[in-house]
Amino acid sequence: MKLALKIDVDTHRGTREGVPRLLDILARHQARATFLFSLGPDHTGRAVKRVFRRGFMRKVSRTSVLEHYGIVTLLYGTLLPGPDIGTRNAEMMRKVRDAGHEVGIHTYDHVKWQDGVVAQDEAWTRREMLRACERFQQIFGEPARIHGAAGWQMNRHAYRLTQRLGFRYCSDTRGTHPFVPIHNAEIFACPQLPTTLPTLDELIGVDGVTADNVAEHVLGLTAAPAPGGHVYTLHAELEGMKLAPVFEKLLTGWRAQGYALLALRDYAEGLDLARLPRHIVQDGEIPGRAGTVALQGKEFLA
Repeated sequence: MKLALKIDVDTHRGTREGVPRLLDILARHQARATFLFSLGPDHTGRAVKRVFRRGFMRKVSRTSVLEHYGIVTLLYGTLLPGPDIGTRNAEMMRKVRDAGHEVGIHTYDHVKWQDGVVAQDEAWTRREMLRACERFQQIFGEPARIHGAAGWQMNRHAYRLTQRLGFRYCSDTRGTHPFVPIHNAEIFACPQLPTTLPTLDELIGVDGVTADNVAEHVLGLTAAPAPGGHVYTLHAELEGMKLAPVFEKLLTGWRAQGYALLALRDYAEGLDLARLPRHIVQDGEIPGRAGTVALQGKEFLA
C-alpha cells in the first residue's frame, strides 16, 4: 500500500522554520516526501482579512493564526514588504533535494495565485507560472517536474500550461485516484495525482475533532486500503511547526497500517500514466474548507 506525502510550503517562515523540522521528522521515520515551494514574495500579510474568513481561521485564536502562518507585521494599518522566499531560502530548498526528497513548484506568489487565478486570463496565468519556473531553475539548476497549485486553485489556462511547461505530473486537485484531467471537453496530457485525504486544518474544530484526536481520526480514514493508494497534503506552517507531534503520530500509525511513505515521484512510478482514466475537473466545495477548490469529477464518457 502506498501513501504519498505532499508538503505545501506557503510562507517565508514555513520555509525557514517548518521545513527543517519536517526534514528531521521524515528522517527519523525513514519517509520520503514531495516539497512544493512558494518561490516568490511572501504576501500572506496582505491576506489577513481573507484568512480569517476561511476554514481553519474560524477554529483557532488570532494569535495562533499569526503564529502558524507567519503573517508579516502590521503597522498602523499598513503592511511591511513581504520577504522574497526563494531568494532568502534557496540553500534550505536545496537541502531538501539533497536529502533525497522530491522538490517542485507550489506557486510564485501564493496569495496572488490563490485569490486570483480562477478568474484570470492566459497572459496572467502564463506570467505567474513562468515566474515560478524560472525561479525554480535558478535555485535548483534544472526544470521543475511537478506542480501543485496553491489552494487547489486552477483555470483552463493553467491546465494547458502544465503540459506545455514540461511537468510530468501535477497535484493541483482534490479527488480519489490518479486521472487525466478534462475541462470543457479539452483533454490535458499532464496527469493529476490528487490529494485524497482531508487536511488537518479542514478537520480540527469540526464534529469534535481537536488537535489531540485528529491523528486518530485520519488514521481511521486510512485503515481500509484504497485501490489507488493515498495522497496526503500537509503544510510546513502547521505539521512543520505547532502540529508536528500530530504528524509524527500519523507517520507511526501509517507504518503500523502497512503503508509505504513515498514522494509523489515514487507513487507515480507505480502507475501507467498513459492508461489513466479521464475525469472532468470542476470547481466545488469540500467539507471544512470555505470557498471552492479544483475537484476530480465524474469519469469522462463513462
